Amino acid sequence: MTDRELLEALFAAAVKAADPLTGIVKHLPAPPVNGRTVVIGAGKGAAQMAAALENVWTGPLTGVVVTRYGYGCETTSIEILEASHPVPDAAGLAGAKRLVETISGLSENDLVIALVCGGGSALLPAPPEGLTLEDEIALNETLLASGAPISAMNVVRKHLSTIKGGRLAAATKARVVSLIVSDIPGDNPAFVASGPTIPDATTRQDALAIVEQYKLELPAAMTAHLNSPAADAPEPNDPAFAHHEHFVIASAGVSLEAAAAVARAHGVTPYILSDSVEGEARDVALVHAALAREVSLRDRPFAKPAVLLSGGETTVTLRAKGGRGGRNGEFALALALAIDGHEITALAADTDGIDGSETNAGAFADGTTARRLRAAGLDGRKLLDGNDSFSGFSAIGDVFDTGPTGTNVNDFRAILVR
Repeated sequence: MTDRELLEALFAAAVKAADPLTGIVKHLPAPPVNGRTVVIGAGKGAAQMAAALENVWTGPLTGVVVTRYGYGCETTSIEILEASHPVPDAAGLAGAKRLVETISGLSENDLVIALVCGGGSALLPAPPEGLTLEDEIALNETLLASGAPISAMNVVRKHLSTIKGGRLAAATKARVVSLIVSDIPGDNPAFVASGPTIPDATTRQDALAIVEQYKLELPAAMTAHLNSPAADAPEPNDPAFAHHEHFVIASAGVSLEAAAAVARAHGVTPYILSDSVEGEARDVALVHAALAREVSLRDRPFAKPAVLLSGGETTVTLRAKGGRGGRNGEFALALALAIDGHEITALAADTDGIDGSETNAGAFADGTTARRLRAAGLDGRKLLDGNDSFSGFSAIGDVFDTGPTGTNVNDFRAILVR
């Protein structure tokens, strides 16, 4: 097995460990005695979660979930809608409306199962009165370019929505059980997909502070909304949520442990650095590179052969227009420049199979990447400055393609040091 094949095997193990079926079976709620069971959901893996639920549910079941274009799958009783991600569109707006309509007429005797995973924030645009879909699109583009961590983005999103921040669950009298695949560092369920069924303690004042901190240029109507009580979201101690439950059924931590087990089986000692890494992708790459070089040159703090594993969600501050790629490609490119000449091989990829603007999951990088870029007439530093990692990795054949995986526990990084 080559080093790249080993890294691919680690990634495959991480994705398999995040299979929603395992978590759904473990946390399957009991059917209501005298009521209906209705499913709602959103996220890049929501269709696969719906199919998994159908496979193990024994009673009648109806519902609707929203996923990204091309991420649907075959289901029997749960309708799959597709919409745009990461920038919202009219299909997402209609999908958000359908979710509310699907549960708003239910009673206390009914059960709502909410299937929530990463990507739900963009897939469920629901601007409050006085704001438009175009405003929400502008907000998403501004947030994605800001370099703000996902937790901060979602604080702003949930105070500029009629569905996020627990508002979706507030639309029904039924009991709500949320089954969540976490793509959030720290696994706070209220931040996954901006928490459509789970309120949290953040306030509109927190949202305004984030707007100021990251110098976000918002439409005047949005700023006015954040300054009004209309932006207030449900609070965690709201009695209406007392009979609701939620379970995180898959997370980055579990996936990294699965990858570590595969590494051990192949005679490589794994070291899980963290499952909740945040920060600018290129900066995070430099820290990882420094550790890998220490292992490579001095056998410290870990002895070779070793694989450094980490998860979480980095961010990218857009410094140029027209660049192609995502945060994992940016991480891999910055890492490649920092390990030039070392016997180190790495894979950085998104566990949902899509990294940023293209269709790849991420990219490979090793001690020869920078040299091979130069041989192809490309300057790795200029590619990095232009947020154009995909063009570089594509030119030298180091793009990592998986297609949609059906789950999402965010970034996966594995750095193998021989």
